[in-house]
Amino acid sequence: MNRLSSTVLTGLLALTAALPVTVASPATAGVPAARAAADRAPVAPAVGPASVAEVEVLGVRGAGPYRIGTRLDRLAAAGLIDWTAPGCAGMVYAGAAGAWAGVIMLAFRDGRLVSVATATVPPRSPAGASVGMSFAELERIYGRRGALIRNDAGDAEAYLVRFGSRVELFTGHPIRPGVGWYEAGAASYVERTFRQGRSC
Repeated sequence: MNRLSSTVLTGLLALTAALPVTVASPATAGVPAARAAADRAPVAPAVGPASVAEVEVLGVRGAGPYRIGTRLDRLAAAGLIDWTAPGCAGMVYAGAAGAWAGVIMLAFRDGRLVSVATATVPPRSPAGASVGMSFAELERIYGRRGALIRNDAGDAEAYLVRFGSRVELFTGHPIRPGVGWYEAGAASYVERTFRQGRSC
């Protein structure tokens, strides 16, 4: 089966506490003006104990302070990044700090957050879908908004819900039926990675 990216990210999520923290500021040259304006918004640092509600919802906009499009260096400066691991072609994978530590995995392309993913419950999607559900349960929740898809190799199945240029993707569990990985973010990364079996 061609689930290398989900397997690798799941492993990284499980090893969050074991990896050293290395955060580097990505280059911001050439950032469009609209993004630069959004970057001036403050990012709240991870302070104090989190309530259960803070880690309940993950959707196409992100999860908690981890908003799709946010710069890695801003999240790191706010104390919201625990560790990073370089990927290929401008990709960086990161573990969340604070209330989301050990709960979500982050993927950054060219220094911008493009994906938030989990192998745990909570969080749930805004519609209530989560890891551990069957694809039939997802179909009952999303109806015609979602669809079962296959990767390009034809050896993996996932449930995809499209929201404009962003998606929610629920992929299978490696050892049991149903959802084992829930990822939301930019379709150009999330859907493409699943369909092609690689992030670069």
